[in-house]
Amino acid sequence: MRLSRLLGLTVTAALLTASLAACSTSTAAPSEESPAAGTASADTFPVTIDHVYGTTTIEKKPERVATVAWGNAEVPLALGVVPVGMAKVTWGDDDKDGVLPWVEDKLTELGAETPALWDETDGIDFEAVADTQPDVILAAYSGLTQEDYDTLSKIAPVVAYPDVAWGTSYQDMIRLDSKALGLAAEGDALIADLEQQVQTSLDAHPALRDKKVLFSYIDAADMSQVGYYTKADTRPGFLADLGLPVPGIVEESADSDQFYLTVSSEQAQKFDDVDLFVTYGAAGSDFVTQLQADPLIGKIPAVAAGAVAVLESDTPLAASANPSPLSIPWGIDDYFTLLADALKK
Repeated sequence: MRLSRLLGLTVTAALLTASLAACSTSTAAPSEESPAAGTASADTFPVTIDHVYGTTTIEKKPERVATVAWGNAEVPLALGVVPVGMAKVTWGDDDKDGVLPWVEDKLTELGAETPALWDETDGIDFEAVADTQPDVILAAYSGLTQEDYDTLSKIAPVVAYPDVAWGTSYQDMIRLDSKALGLAAEGDALIADLEQQVQTSLDAHPALRDKKVLFSYIDAADMSQVGYYTKADTRPGFLADLGLPVPGIVEESADSDQFYLTVSSEQAQKFDDVDLFVTYGAAGSDFVTQLQADPLIGKIPAVAAGAVAVLESDTPLAASANPSPLSIPWGIDDYFTLLADALKK
């Protein structure tokens, strides 16, 4: 991801030893988090997947699965398949080992070691990916450029994103990545299970019902602008898909392929219909008070009322706001509780 993704899930990495690259695909019995884990049948293949750069055909069942970009590794893991390599993360990583806590939990459950990790700070480390000798590379949620795709395709068949860079829903990520593994039916079952978990949690937080939620970013050091994420981004897209009404300013940008836009604070009235702001802020800071003290932003009704849910930057919960197959069971209740509590202030 580019730095311009702001605090929207920065992905970085470091290459582990070559011995980790020898890690092979494994499967696990179904669990609460992977209700339909299974082994793909050779009869399933070949499979063809459509994406933004054309089509990819996978001729036979992949034995060695590599993933790039944010979240894709969680699809095979949720289905009981351990990748041979994936991107290391630093944003939201609580113990700075390059692996998010829900991924650590799943690896422990599967009795697997950490796959090879690679550095994506300045782009994909193609050599590191190639060193794992993958049979397929999963990137259904990503911002792959044509050049990235072409280079990776020289290593193994690549599953790119379907339409908008970084705009793939967790459901579509699961659909595309699981199909590439020959586990499409298991992927559909996983989606159904996750959607039920999300709906159950939302029903347990009635304060959120019918509320217009704006996923935003405001720089505490420069409040001259209010940034907000459009429906092209998975965070507000996730909330909109749940049936929560969309603020007017987000609806106005519904046709935009930009995931993030800004408005001058002098036009703060554009946010008057927002019921709840969700934003990032430094741990331990009284960010809501700072917003309320601003002569322009402080006049926004939701801000004045204190209806601001602050996700502490660089924490697992902040990272889980971008929903993924393993982060949903891990944090959806805490996420909705944070949002609902902000509405009660």
